[in-house]
Amino acid sequence: MKKLQILGTGCAKCMKLAANAEEAAKKVGVDYEIEKVTDINEIMKYGVMMTPALVVDGTVRSTGRVLTPAEIEVLIRE
Repeated sequence: MKKLQILGTGCAKCMKLAANAEEAAKKVGVDYEIEKVTDINEIMKYGVMMTPALVVDGTVRSTGRVLTPAEIEVLIRE
């Protein structure tokens, strides 16, 4: 199972990244769990200074921008 975490305060960009991540995971066809991390202290533990950020299986894969579903698909498959 893939664990996808969206790090951010809940802004529009964070919500769009979460939607894109869900779309990508469904398209790839893997079992997945999406968690939205909004607590600033938790976000800082990942060393993230710009949100939104995408974490795949515990590894920060993107910060400061909204990835497209196609870009996220590549990260999920890796």
